[in-house]
Amino acid sequence: MYDKQLTKGTLQPIILKLISQSDKMYGYEITQDVRKLTLGKIDISEGALYPILHKLEAKGILETEKVYIGKRVRKYYKVTKQGKKAVEEVTQEINNFIDTLDLIFNPKPVIKCI
Repeated sequence: MYDKQLTKGTLQPIILKLISQSDKMYGYEITQDVRKLTLGKIDISEGALYPILHKLEAKGILETEKVYIGKRVRKYYKVTKQGKKAVEEVTQEINNFIDTLDLIFNPKPVIKCI
C-alpha cells in the first residue's frame, strides 16, 4: 500500500474518474473498486472519501440520489453535466503530472552532438 501522503493529492481525480465511468456509485463501492483496481495499493478511508464527495457535490460536479434498501438509505453519487467537463480537465491534468514525474524519475539520456 502506498503512503497516504503520496496518494493524498490524487484521491479526488481517482474518485471522479471512477464515478464518471459508471452510471452512479455509492461510497463503499468506490472504496472497494479503488482497492480492487489498484491491487490493494491504494486504500481510501471513509474519512478521506466523504469530505471529497461532499466538496464535489457542493461544487455541482456530483449529484446524489438516495435509494432505500429495506430500512437503510444508500446515497449514490453521479457526475453532473458540468462535472463531465471537470472530469476531462482533471484527467488531462493528472496525465500531464504523471508525464512530469516521469521526466524526473525516469530521465532520458541526453545525447550530445559534437
